Amino acid sequence: MKSKGTRAERELFHMLWETGIWACCRSAGSGSTPLPNPDLIASNGSKILAIECKAIKNTSKHFNKSEIDQLIEFSTKFGAEPWLAIKFDNQGWNFLRPEELKKTKTGNYSVNLALAKQTGKKFDELIGLFEQQKLFK
Repeated sequence: MKSKGTRAERELFHMLWETGIWACCRSAGSGSTPLPNPDLIASNGSKILAIECKAIKNTSKHFNKSEIDQLIEFSTKFGAEPWLAIKFDNQGWNFLRPEELKKTKTGNYSVNLALAKQTGKKFDELIGLFEQQKLFK
């Protein structure tokens, strides 16, 4: 059986392709190399997204500074926008830019469900179908 993270990556991969507008490629084993390498790279012909995917059962997720730095480095060199795709159990996907994450006292990063819902984008917003206006920031 595939791991939860792999299933989530594949789910998002197919969601992007099923739009009929976005193309996507998946980098299997992206975490197994010391070089910057996001889980997914997607494009609609005018915008490129470098996406790091996380599927979690808790209501918060912590990221090492180096993990976020590598996503930003790859995105900069590739000409892509860096995004974190976070799927909380039974909550669907939330998409955040690295600068939207909470910085911890130790220099790492974290996100919880409340922050993801408040500042993140839903899938349809990410792919440009609409932009949701947030009441509170």
